[in-house]
Amino acid sequence: MKKSLIYLLVAASLVSVGCSEDFLDPVRNTNVITSEDIANNAEVNPALLEGSLNGIGSLLIEPGGTAAGRHYDLGQKGIDIWLDMLSGDMALSANSYGWYQNTANLVSTVDFSREENNIIWRYYFKVIALSNNVINNIGGNDANPDSPEVRHLLGQAKAYRAYAYFYLAQIFQRSYDPAQPILPYTDGETISFAKVPASQIYDLIENDLTDAIVLLDDFTPSSKQQINKHIAKGLLAYSYAAQGDYPNAKILSDEIIDSGAYSMTTTSQLAFPGSGSGFNDVNTASWMWGYDITVDMGHQLLNWWGQVDYFTYSYQWAGDRKTIDTNLLGLIPANDIRRTQFGTSGTSNRMPINKFYAPDRVVGGQQIITTDYIFMRVDEFYLLSAEAAAKSGDETSAKNRLKELLATRLSGGAADADAYVDPLTGSNLRQAIYNQTRIEFWGEGKSYLALKRNQATVTRGTNHVFRANQSFIFDSDEMSFQIPQSELDNNAEITGQN
Repeated sequence: MKKSLIYLLVAASLVSVGCSEDFLDPVRNTNVITSEDIANNAEVNPALLEGSLNGIGSLLIEPGGTAAGRHYDLGQKGIDIWLDMLSGDMALSANSYGWYQNTANLVSTVDFSREENNIIWRYYFKVIALSNNVINNIGGNDANPDSPEVRHLLGQAKAYRAYAYFYLAQIFQRSYDPAQPILPYTDGETISFAKVPASQIYDLIENDLTDAIVLLDDFTPSSKQQINKHIAKGLLAYSYAAQGDYPNAKILSDEIIDSGAYSMTTTSQLAFPGSGSGFNDVNTASWMWGYDITVDMGHQLLNWWGQVDYFTYSYQWAGDRKTIDTNLLGLIPANDIRRTQFGTSGTSNRMPINKFYAPDRVVGGQQIITTDYIFMRVDEFYLLSAEAAAKSGDETSAKNRLKELLATRLSGGAADADAYVDPLTGSNLRQAIYNQTRIEFWGEGKSYLALKRNQATVTRGTNHVFRANQSFIFDSDEMSFQIPQSELDNNAEITGQN
């Protein structure tokens, strides 16, 4: 009998006790921790839930966590590569091994049977299922734990669920329409196997993140792997912006900046040989959310660094080249430090050899990965604040935020920033902010979100193996992934694509 994939993932997230003769005994086996035990003891011993929450965090970085043996199944960072390719800003400029050809050729996004769709779908619904498990074991969506530790666990779980649903909505809905049914829905207490309207999905996202901000107000994480209130605010700002609620997106972006918890990425950190450059250290002061990759994790060939870094022993070095799109490179002026992030000649031409690199800088040298993952940095909110202000009619605030960022990117500092920004108004200002977002966050998985928000058209440059020089509007079939065949086959309540 077939069941929905979501049902299977929810079931899989429950505590597993296995099968043995012990479980035939009518007397309860006291050596087994059950979901009921966790719920009853969460306040007394939060560690029972912390392991589950850490498991969610581990999914974000796990190679092959959804489809074993698939070399582009890398958790969130693997999806970031697919999204960067859809945005057009990351070009597949050599295709020796074929892992990315179906995405770069825009085949996966029009063919629901391709495994890329299934990997993305299963990954995010797995995060949702595990988050629901933690939330339910604390007492459900309306729980109000007395223990600060349990409150913090609940806040993080709600933020994870919102994060997963936000990306699902972005990836599987072509264009924001609150009335359009887009995804199945589960908040751990109710389940709809049929698609529900986007408004219901975004309501859950907003409610979860609003709760998380309150629950995490006094939380001091032990590592940047853990979600805090600033990360929850960042996710909520993105959610508001995706729906066109720019005033609220600006408020939250400004709160993150003005908190003083993070400092902007410095000029020297932007590109080699600057001090602290490489985007490879989770301790960087501008990083809000990231993951410390260590030797004992055993990451080798299958890793985001292997797909993007020329100095890591894997695909970027060996022949699956990911480079900056020539059109985007042409938008970076000669007096901008970010232009130097990319190679200028030979095999590494247009590769991000000075933005993302293993510290030793030996070509193909890093085999055991110890370079870290970045998920969010404070610079994102300077540009999101600028974008939100410009789209809300507050051009003065938009220009000021844009100048703050560019003063540390352009060689002439504030004078160059003023010269660039002051003449901009209206659509030219909005386009400039969009272009700066694409330049600043190349390779970080943010350009696709900006593409959708700005309802932009992708025009690929000359250095793409597939579909070079072609243009695609943001809501075309090619620009969003498909609900996978496995879900449609196993869930009779879903009909058709979005």
